[in-house]
Amino acid sequence: MDELNFEKGHGLIPAIIQHVQTGQVLMLGYMNKESLQKTMDTGLATFYSRDRQKLWTKGEESGNFLHVRSMCTDCDSDTLLVLALPDGPTCHKGTTSCFDASPFADATARYLMARKEEQHHE
Repeated sequence: MDELNFEKGHGLIPAIIQHVQTGQVLMLGYMNKESLQKTMDTGLATFYSRDRQKLWTKGEESGNFLHVRSMCTDCDSDTLLVLALPDGPTCHKGTTSCFDASPFADATARYLMARKEEQHHE
């Protein structure tokens, strides 16, 4: 934890949560030193809510906890990648990922599939 650069983000670092088995990006949250320590102590992903100005553990209300399996930092030590196993849907809207219903993601997926199909026929 000492190598993390919390100062760059004014005391917070982004934490990308990825499904440990599928690799799917589940959500993006923010951690401060206290929430990171609680995550390491409990094994449950805990974040800092910028809106409510307090810690929150994912699943404390829904029961859909994120069980942390591993964490690593990026090359600048200002972002965390958290590999976790979810108990259920991660998004508060009931979807597996907070990125499931993104029109941008759908358009990107269609574009990539079309490109793959084009390359297959070349």
